[in-house]
Amino acid sequence: MAKYLLSVSTDVEGTMPPPDVVERVMARVGAHQEELKAAGVWVSFAALAPPASATVVRWSDGKVSMTDGPFAEAKEHIGGFTIIEVAGLDEALDWAAKGSEACGGLVEVRPIMEMPG
Repeated sequence: MAKYLLSVSTDVEGTMPPPDVVERVMARVGAHQEELKAAGVWVSFAALAPPASATVVRWSDGKVSMTDGPFAEAKEHIGGFTIIEVAGLDEALDWAAKGSEACGGLVEVRPIMEMPG
């Protein structure tokens, strides 16, 4: 079994859809999460606050600096993520396709590296 990060990208500059649209999308995402759990592949899920709420902490030359805002300026950012544990990449891609359909957006699939020890 292998773990994969399914990250959902959202448009930074986009406006929030009307509440009824958000409600429908969240219902589909919730149903997808329940399907992952029922299949026994769900590990974790989280939605993220907007990138403007981020703080970047950097260690350099013996000092720590902190900067408000996201690390990278981009049109898209990670709006949330799900971690799954499945047999392999093909299964992870199948779940990502279902997740993309549920949220109506882009889902990036990345393997989680197993660390020794």
